[in-house]
Amino acid sequence: MKDRVSIDLKDGVADVRLIRADKMNALDPAMFEGIIEAGAKLADMKGLRCVVLSGEGKAFCAGLDMGSFAAMNQGDAAVPGSCDLSKRTHGIANRPQQCAWLWRELPVPVIAAVHGVAFGGGFQIALGPDIRYATADTRFSVMEIKWGLVPDLAGTQLMRHLAREDVVRELTYTGRIFNGTEAQQMGFVTRVVDDPLKAAFETAREIASKSPDAMRANKRLLNAAVATDAASGLMMESVEQQKLIGSPNQLEAIMSNLQKRAANYKD
Repeated sequence: MKDRVSIDLKDGVADVRLIRADKMNALDPAMFEGIIEAGAKLADMKGLRCVVLSGEGKAFCAGLDMGSFAAMNQGDAAVPGSCDLSKRTHGIANRPQQCAWLWRELPVPVIAAVHGVAFGGGFQIALGPDIRYATADTRFSVMEIKWGLVPDLAGTQLMRHLAREDVVRELTYTGRIFNGTEAQQMGFVTRVVDDPLKAAFETAREIASKSPDAMRANKRLLNAAVATDAASGLMMESVEQQKLIGSPNQLEAIMSNLQKRAANYKD
């Protein structure tokens, strides 16, 4: 993991970076492995309140490494796409899908800071986090059609909740490149900013200052909302709220606000 993904935890915020800058953080077998390993570490990390995901160098992630296409055709088991993709290796996901889906499954909010390019698999990984900040000139593409493929890093399931169906279809069918401003208009980018990483850390610190119990409950509720009927969703709201009311961190939220001081939450 260490030569592809770095993790630095400070004050509850994990700074997670793709660090293959010389290849624009392209996805080779080691990068897939590094991202999945990073996700597993974060899932068990004590004191974690929020994650900021970014890419070192000129780009967030340029997508699948070109060298992987040859390995895919040769049946290299280390390369996603060269073996049985129907096998579920991580809950509802296969191994490549987990690189994007794991950010949705982490119990804390995740913010992607996107710059340069987010093509193909890189675009899909950027869609996994809860929030996305990007520069106006960041370039995005559902690029798989260029290589005769379909988006298969959970992209179809992530895109459909962010943009209109016809927009998703047009981008998937054409593979055209669009910028950060257009991505925000479509719904793929939360906010266009000059410095996505700075903005992401500002939001992450704000999130980290709130009750971790309530924040995790919020993520469970919002994750469930995309696939839950109204009756089940309303009941889930009630169950989550009942657990929070009167809990130590909820009482601390009240007292810290009344006393106008920083909260001292416990994990």
